[in-house]
Amino acid sequence: MEYFVQQLINGVTLGSIYGLIAIGYTMVYGIIGMINFAHGDIFMVGAFIALILFIALLSIGLTFVPLALLIVLIITMVFTSIWGWTVERVAYRPLRESFRLAPLITAIGMSIVLQNFVQIAQGARVKPLQSLITGGHVLMEKDGFTVTLSNMQILIVVTTVTLMVAFSLIIARTSLGRAQRACEQDRVMASLLGVNVDRTISLTFVMGAALAAVAGIMYLLYYGVIDFYIGFIAGIKAFTAAVLGGIGSLPGAMLGGMVIGLIEVFWSAYFTIEYKDVAAFSMLALVLIFLPSGLLGRPEVEKV
Repeated sequence: MEYFVQQLINGVTLGSIYGLIAIGYTMVYGIIGMINFAHGDIFMVGAFIALILFIALLSIGLTFVPLALLIVLIITMVFTSIWGWTVERVAYRPLRESFRLAPLITAIGMSIVLQNFVQIAQGARVKPLQSLITGGHVLMEKDGFTVTLSNMQILIVVTTVTLMVAFSLIIARTSLGRAQRACEQDRVMASLLGVNVDRTISLTFVMGAALAAVAGIMYLLYYGVIDFYIGFIAGIKAFTAAVLGGIGSLPGAMLGGMVIGLIEVFWSAYFTIEYKDVAAFSMLALVLIFLPSGLLGRPEVEKV
């Protein structure tokens, strides 16, 4: 029982990171109907920006962790959002009215560009960071096995839930959210009614990139090592989570992230770690066979 509880905690933590990235996928798809396959690499760029900032702050003697974390969070979100805006402006906006495969190919190209840029700029070796948030709480102990909930895990889960609620409220109750929902239903009609479609789409990319930046910081602090390839792996898992939960639904993206994280952790704990990805993608296939719209998605209605 103790081992199960510990793996449950680990799975929820990993799923929270996937969920944060998945929200960015589902926001972009919900508005412009395109998958931003460069989003995982935006997450990776955010992790590297955070690493550089942490090292710089520690080198000048700033060791007060809450202040350092706040500074890194703000600066990383700003710079990563600029990256997200640039990707939309350069790679997506010119092809928005093109045939549907063109933006997809461009997204893959942007992903490769970001990967190689970071590899050249930072090197191919893994980059470590010393543990900054330590300590935790002992929940259970039996026969020498201790179930612990670390402060870092609490921070990840609380941050993820808070951001999901905040962004859900933004979309549901603000003028920007109304503009986003209008663009989701009909971009042409929204523009005729005075909605600035270009600005709305750009802000959606910025919001998704900001969430990816937070996920990158959480990943860096939790695992302590990053490399230029983490964006591809995490991006594929987060995209799977978004589809599993119902792409276009923010709670669905979070639920999908939790499911993928739990499957990975429990499969690695009780079976063989080599096939954890097979288990996750098999679950996706099963859900889509019986629930084509995902767990919380809504069927698309064809407009005629």
